[in-house]
Amino acid sequence: MRLLVLGAGGTGGYFGGRLAQAGIDVSFLVRPARAVLLRERGLRLRSPLGDADVAVQVLTTEGLAAVAPFDLVLLSCKAYDLDSAMDAIAPAVASGAAVLPLLNGLRHYEALDARFGFDKILGGLCFISATLGADGEILHLGKPASMTFGERTGQSPDTRLQALAAACTQAGIDHAHTPDIAQAQWVKYSFLTALAAGTCLMRAPIGEIVAGEDGVAFMAGLHDECLAIAAASGQPIPAAAQASARDTLTAAGSPMKASMLRDLESGQRVEAAHIVGDMVHRAHAHGVDVPRLQAAWVHLQAYEAQRAA
Repeated sequence: MRLLVLGAGGTGGYFGGRLAQAGIDVSFLVRPARAVLLRERGLRLRSPLGDADVAVQVLTTEGLAAVAPFDLVLLSCKAYDLDSAMDAIAPAVASGAAVLPLLNGLRHYEALDARFGFDKILGGLCFISATLGADGEILHLGKPASMTFGERTGQSPDTRLQALAAACTQAGIDHAHTPDIAQAQWVKYSFLTALAAGTCLMRAPIGEIVAGEDGVAFMAGLHDECLAIAAASGQPIPAAAQASARDTLTAAGSPMKASMLRDLESGQRVEAAHIVGDMVHRAHAHGVDVPRLQAAWVHLQAYEAQRAA
């Protein structure tokens, strides 16, 4: 299998780097400045699961059309960069590659399907907290690092996902090739939205929120709103997944915060519309009352307006 990874940031850099470290044929499609750095220094992973310096194959958009076809494109850009990302990977898709998006949320599927066609877009998600360090290294924050992927409803079994599962096994990456990717996506989406809405609205990690009066009830209420939207959308969250998420969202002393809050704290763009905003819109479409999520969405819109100004 030939794998093309768009970018070499936290998520794509980590998973692509681990696959390359294991000898999988991986190329990174990056901007010229990042290409120079990767060619000079390699891809540097700093992780509780083991550090690594990996010599990697690097491409820029100018050279993509001239190389041999890829089987799969691993897409892990920020949602607000999706349009430019689709432009960048278009030659690879035109040559036969399928796309496995690892973006947060669900809204990106509509745009990807419209651009490349439903059969070209597989279902995926990941759990990882990773970012770029000051010198361009991949900083893996914490131990979780997993990918889940599968054929979407109506798609035929795809041998490329079977090959990816084998590659993940070879690389020691925690993974699952699931027959019900939609449920897995909603399990993550409902949890992530509650986490992002709560920690961004309160500008604090879970532990500080729940330590306050009514803090546990607030986080639980946010999660309940997300669970109600999932159920109304035809994807009720299984009881075990609900309990696990609730424990995490209300854990005393937890330092956990959404990556969206880290972006907000550093004055960066945030994926508010793609995660919290989209969940609020789905609630409105199904007539679900979500006052806590609405407050978070208004707060995030105000942040974006202030940032733009």
